[in-house]
Amino acid sequence: MLSVTFICVGKMRERFYTDAFAEYAKRLGAYCRFTCVEPAEVKLPEKPSQAEMQAALAKEAVDIVKYIPQDAYVVAMCVEGRQMPSEGMARLIQERENSGKPKLCFLIGGSYGLADSVKNRADLKLSMSEMTFPHHLARVMLAEQLYRGFKIREGSRYHK
Repeated sequence: MLSVTFICVGKMRERFYTDAFAEYAKRLGAYCRFTCVEPAEVKLPEKPSQAEMQAALAKEAVDIVKYIPQDAYVVAMCVEGRQMPSEGMARLIQERENSGKPKLCFLIGGSYGLADSVKNRADLKLSMSEMTFPHHLARVMLAEQLYRGFKIREGSRYHK
C-alpha cells in the first residue's frame, strides 16, 4: 500500500479548512497510509525584510527535511513548479505504487513558501495554478486532488 505524507508548515486553525482536510484525510485512508506533519511556521514581523524571510525559510527547511520519509518521492508545491492535470496525479500514484519504493511525500510551505534548499531536494516541483492561494487552502486542494487521483485509478464516477 502506498504511504503518503504531507509536510505542511503551520497549524491550520480555521474550522472550515480543518473540517475539509479531515474529510479528505479520512477518505484517503481507504487508499493509502496517509499522514500529515505540521512543523511550526516561523513568526515574522508584519513587513519582514528579505533577510528575515530567508532566515525563516531556512529554519523551516531544517524542520521540513527531518520529517521526509526515507526513500520517499518528494513533491514540492511551489509556484515555479509545473502544473499537472488530475489524470497526471493518478499516473503519479500508479508510478509510485509500482516503483518498489511506494512512498510519496508532498511539501507545502507556509506564508512565504519553501526554501530553495527544500525545493532543490524535491524530485518534482508542482504548482496548482498561476493563481495564489492561502497555504491552508492549498493543503485541502492537494488532499482532494490526491483523493481524485485514487478515484480516477479505480474508474469511479467521482471524476467526471
